[in-house]
Amino acid sequence: MEAWNWLEVQGLLIRASGTNGNSGFRVLSRRARKFENTEQFVRYEVGRRLPREMLHVRLSQTVWMAFLRGEFDSAILQAMKAVEVSVREAAELPDSAIGVKLMREAFAPSKGKLTDMSAEIGEQVARMELFAGAIGSYKNPQSHRDVNLDNPEEAIEMIMIANHLLRIVDARKKA
Repeated sequence: MEAWNWLEVQGLLIRASGTNGNSGFRVLSRRARKFENTEQFVRYEVGRRLPREMLHVRLSQTVWMAFLRGEFDSAILQAMKAVEVSVREAAELPDSAIGVKLMREAFAPSKGKLTDMSAEIGEQVARMELFAGAIGSYKNPQSHRDVNLDNPEEAIEMIMIANHLLRIVDARKKA
């Protein structure tokens, strides 16, 4: 019964039309009928772990689609690239400002364009290092070599870090 209920909640089983449906008869939904093999179902199930509606607008298309295709390293690279581009734009820095150096300039304590001047100096440093560390740890490896990441949970965590960083950038732009 739990498995049956899960199929209904996921929209894979729906009530049949007419009196059969009123009597409890269920049929496969259009989504379920599209699955041609086990791999497609597994991809669907993995994709449900990263809800598109939770993602920042800069991630909701390219990153989500790469994740669904199982291209986790590409999804992470695109997510962190979105952070880098967003920081550069918000801090009004030139295209030549990249990577860790960009993050340290944009969030430099007491002088960075995106620095929260009302925060304690230690928090300013921590915010700068958070951004620099995320770019250094998650973007750089993906952009310089093949990182055969095959763990969807780990990929989700990295994407959600980028998601959070983008929301911080948005808040700093407004401030």
